[in-house]
Amino acid sequence: MIKHINTEDFNKILEESSDIFLVDFYADWCGPCRMLAPRLEEVDATIYKINVDENSDLAIQYGIMSIPCLISFKDHKEYKRSIGLVDKEDILKLLS
Repeated sequence: MIKHINTEDFNKILEESSDIFLVDFYADWCGPCRMLAPRLEEVDATIYKINVDENSDLAIQYGIMSIPCLISFKDHKEYKRSIGLVDKEDILKLLS
């Protein structure tokens, strides 16, 4: 399931979640981001999408220099990161 969130939502999820979760930092104008979207939908997990243009504070906080950028979080902090277009297997590795 894909959920679009903002900075406030992200901070709440990060604070409250003890499980691994995945965030897709993207932009609407980004071609590789659009190509990644169907692959994310194939994954049986909730994936949070954050638009870097609308939530630049988070992009700066996490040093997002290239998109798409997938970051998994575990125990309230960054766990794994992947930059660029990846396949479903690589997405699943971020969640393990």
